[in-house]
Amino acid sequence: MKHVFMQGSHAAAPVLLLLHGTGGSERDLIGLAQLVSPGSSILGVRGNVLENGMPRFFRRLAEGVFDLEDLKLRTAELNDFLDTAAEQYGFDRGRVVAIGYSNGANIAASLLFHYEASLIGAILHHPMVPIRDLQLPAMTNLPIFIGAGDNDPICSPQETSELEQLLGGAGAAVTVHWEQRGHQLTQSEAMAAKAWFELNFAD
Repeated sequence: MKHVFMQGSHAAAPVLLLLHGTGGSERDLIGLAQLVSPGSSILGVRGNVLENGMPRFFRRLAEGVFDLEDLKLRTAELNDFLDTAAEQYGFDRGRVVAIGYSNGANIAASLLFHYEASLIGAILHHPMVPIRDLQLPAMTNLPIFIGAGDNDPICSPQETSELEQLLGGAGAAVTVHWEQRGHQLTQSEAMAAKAWFELNFAD
């Protein structure tokens, strides 16, 4: 997968896996990652699917309607890539926190839904429920931050609440931060994610 790796200054800090929104790139969330955890190594990944020329992490059939078979395939592809990248760059595969926005948040959530211990935490900005009617792996006390907008036209408050319930039902420790905004990622939401990260992962 096309990607960028940036070695951090703090070896004990989790590696941040950056997963962009539709039309983004592997560099989109570097500034956010550096805000959230300045000392972390960064692994930014570009989605392998194109929709009208715009990179995505998996196909969709329509707005909000995911191609579930492709979602499973691409989630496995990303999980395998993380194993390979850990060997290539010498980071601890068991110390990865995802930061995803929109489509990237959805594939990060799918990693959690499909692969136990694939992440030690996740910051999900405006995610949807990736797949339903799936027995989720154990996520006991796994810290997860969800950033959501009261007026998000793509990800409704009901969708956010459903995702919170599913993750919480698997044992995750879910924090939901609400903004009185739409689907955009705001500075105040980014600062809330930073505060959450420091609370959960500071030495």
